[in-house]
Amino acid sequence: MDKQELAEKILELKKKKNAVILAHSYQDIEVQALADFTGDSLELSRKAAGTDADMIVFCGVDFMAESAKILSPDKKVLLPASEAKCPMARMADAEGLRELKKENPDAVVITYINSPAEVKAESDCICTSSNAVRIVEHYKDRKIIFAPDRNLGNYCKIMTGADMIIWDGYCYVHDEFSIGDIYIAKHEHPGCILLVHPEAPADVLEQADFIGSTSQITKFVEDNIADMDENAGVIIGTEVEIARILQLKFPNKRIYPLADHAVCLQMKKTSPDDVYNSLLNEKEEIFVSEEVRKKALKALNKMLELSK
Repeated sequence: MDKQELAEKILELKKKKNAVILAHSYQDIEVQALADFTGDSLELSRKAAGTDADMIVFCGVDFMAESAKILSPDKKVLLPASEAKCPMARMADAEGLRELKKENPDAVVITYINSPAEVKAESDCICTSSNAVRIVEHYKDRKIIFAPDRNLGNYCKIMTGADMIIWDGYCYVHDEFSIGDIYIAKHEHPGCILLVHPEAPADVLEQADFIGSTSQITKFVEDNIADMDENAGVIIGTEVEIARILQLKFPNKRIYPLADHAVCLQMKKTSPDDVYNSLLNEKEEIFVSEEVRKKALKALNKMLELSK
């Protein structure tokens, strides 16, 4: 099938099965074009939970589909590319976290959304990259165990002064950003300001003009790019797809990725054919045990309470 025919078949199946298609903003643009909603992982799961769909097709990685199942237990959740597994999420394990909790019985556990459901279930509160500092600030009078992203955890520690035990996990896409990347980008694109995701290393964050989540970086560009003169622009320090999307949205503006190597290979595993086959065959369904789901949901709800 050509692209147009495939898109029509997907739309037909989606209507027939009362499905909603979600695509994370790191997905290839052609996959995002098929989605009902695009954006950050938790935002997508919450939107899907608010629909009357019977099925969720999550174009992302494993922990994202699990989050959708946690919030929508009565919906069938499918992950089109079953091999799309987040390396950082897999660096955290529930058994290791339980041991750490035993060693620090008075500590509160804050877990990044980029984690397995079993790890969320061992947590007191979840956070996202956009609200992590706020959540840590709330608990800073207590010792905090923060998992699994060391760079986000260190950023929160610097911003709040909290006493934190930080898990040694990382996102390889953001962790590979370097001062060298910044030097090259600013040399090639003079006059541009640097926007960086907090999953990047501390020395990179120190050079940033703005630090924020994927959605916060996107909003910053949308809110400010029109007022920038022709010699100004932005360098986007997160996964390359964000710069590509913004370049399409603002074709006459100077928008560049910080580094071409910032590609999440797991996010690129999903293709339009995968979306079609997922809808057609309803394979690669995501399951979360009810015991784990309830515990993880409690931690998620705590985050939502603190984010109001």
